[in-house]
Amino acid sequence: MLPVIALVGRPNVGKSTLFNCLTRSKSALVADYPGLTRDRQYGLGKVGPAPYLVVDTGGLTGEGEGIDALIAQQAEKAVEEADAVLLLVDGRAGLSSADEEIAARLRRSGKPLFLVVNKTEHLELSRVLADFHQLGIGEPWGISATHSRGVHTLMDRVFDAVAETLPEGETRELQRTALGVDDGSIRLAIIGRPNVGKSTLINRIVGEERVLAFDMPGTTRDSVAVPFERDGTRYTLIDTAGVRRRSRVDAAIEKFSVIKTLQAIEEAHVIVMVLDARQGIADQDATLLGYALDSGRALVIAVNKWDRLDIDTRDQVRSDMARRLSFIDFATTHFISALHGSGVMDLFASVNQAYQAATRKLSTPELTRLVEDAVAQHAPPLVHGRSIKLRYAHQGGSNPPLIVIHGSRVEHIPDAYRRYLVNLFRKVLKLQGTPIRVEFRGGENPYDDGEHRLKKQHHRPRRDEREHKVAARKEAREARKLEVPGRRNPTRPGPKPAGPAPSGGRKPSPRTPPSRGRS
Repeated sequence: MLPVIALVGRPNVGKSTLFNCLTRSKSALVADYPGLTRDRQYGLGKVGPAPYLVVDTGGLTGEGEGIDALIAQQAEKAVEEADAVLLLVDGRAGLSSADEEIAARLRRSGKPLFLVVNKTEHLELSRVLADFHQLGIGEPWGISATHSRGVHTLMDRVFDAVAETLPEGETRELQRTALGVDDGSIRLAIIGRPNVGKSTLINRIVGEERVLAFDMPGTTRDSVAVPFERDGTRYTLIDTAGVRRRSRVDAAIEKFSVIKTLQAIEEAHVIVMVLDARQGIADQDATLLGYALDSGRALVIAVNKWDRLDIDTRDQVRSDMARRLSFIDFATTHFISALHGSGVMDLFASVNQAYQAATRKLSTPELTRLVEDAVAQHAPPLVHGRSIKLRYAHQGGSNPPLIVIHGSRVEHIPDAYRRYLVNLFRKVLKLQGTPIRVEFRGGENPYDDGEHRLKKQHHRPRRDEREHKVAARKEAREARKLEVPGRRNPTRPGPKPAGPAPSGGRKPSPRTPPSRGRS
């Protein structure tokens, strides 16, 4: 599983700013469930040697009453679940009594602690860090979360410490995740709200009571990996604890099911989202689907407990599902009964199709031809009277498929045209079950061998020299035009002009004095 790193500290020390920096997001709200804004916010860390989950907690004030006490409880739960804890302090404000109290609590946790001094920009770092040594947490580390200074090195240091504390098996898994190593099986993440039938579905698939299943929300306390083989294909099914509303959760171990769900999503190849046919699509379902979509994982929808609905209700549920799930129209929807097994095995056809589509290799000539056909059928709109040119395309990644299109003025392509290309790629390439991402790039062709570009560079000095000579001759002509007749050009040295010639006589040569004739 992905390691968990918690951010703890008093208010206004920059925890949310560091959270956004680590997750490379604009907003700290990643798992935005009702009532969680004062508790904890979750995100996938992208700054560091390997992926991880980062948890942002509320600011600790030291008060023991009201909302401050609740925030303190949530922070303690975050520390309990975390593999490493970052204590953030304010370098500008200096050391405070609240920092000392928080540090004393964290030392008793026994977790790897890192003292992070934020807001150190424009300050003398050595003097600022010296004030925080007395907290007894180790060497302070100065950063600027706003400017991302020192953050990368900090996370390298954190990961080194986390790898030493994890069990050997989890350490190997962390290394495999960092290197992108795969064991060859298709990893399925079974996600959904509590009591929608996730564990029952896995038991039906593997044919045994492999996972605890009981008609009570929250009975699955941790993520469980279940190896399984069907028709010669190996799978690893991951059952996660359900995501529940804050008002229905008391135990910390159940509340952190959110982390387990997000961990499973990031580690899976294909996500099977289980919905309750009787309850429809709740806000938490839409939130989980949104996170699955952002992760880029292939997706299959399983509407469970279908056997408990009558014919009229089924039609209404189908219509509501099609309307609410329009933003993930690429995913195949199955109506199943995990308890009785109806429609369960049909899921694997869609799972295999989604996996093959997500990991498919796409050739550059085929993608370029599709782009040319797309432009011929429907050209991009003009930009200030000038056309957008799409020259060629190639694959930039898989799971999800990333198609990179090169051209000119591509920064002006509207979202509607991007969706047009995505739908065309999906239809022609048969990429069902996976999101498709399209990226536009301008500039030169990276597949060009450089011969034409070198020729241009070879001739450019000659062209510049000719232009310089032409400009010099032009300046000389302009200077001659400005010369006044009968006056010496001040730019040309020479003897002084002679006086005027006598009347009736011949104009003397400038080098011969004029002859004096008789009157």
